Amino acid sequence: MVDRSAIGRVLPSVKARVEPGRLRYFLKTIGECNPIYRDPEAARKEGYSGLAVPPTYSFCLEMLDADQPFAMLTELDIDLGRVLHGEQAFAYYAPLLVDDCLTFQPEVTDIADKKGGALTMIAIRTKVTNQRGVHVADLTRTIVVRN
Repeated sequence: MVDRSAIGRVLPSVKARVEPGRLRYFLKTIGECNPIYRDPEAARKEGYSGLAVPPTYSFCLEMLDADQPFAMLTELDIDLGRVLHGEQAFAYYAPLLVDDCLTFQPEVTDIADKKGGALTMIAIRTKVTNQRGVHVADLTRTIVVRN
């Protein structure tokens, strides 16, 4: 069982720069061909001030640039072998652009038992701000722990 006192706990932040080379590799991997992610002129025609970043890439950045990507599990005393990724959602308030320097600040927002305590659902909201301190996105995910 996960300690419910962790609700409201702010977890270690992660800082990441949107590097064009890593983004190109991501685009190639997922087969993304939209020119707003590769061609500055195409991005400008669509209203972006630089190359845009696909919605799910922010989750990758948070994991890739964390010194310890599973530190949250350690802090909550959860065995990684008992964890499933349950759900992921993204809310964007401003575009993410290549060369942005982003700060990811996760917080545990809920912990609930399901299936008579066989599973625990941990909800985490990550606030993302850019280098100007603008709140650009919220990433929410649910982690499922088998008890």
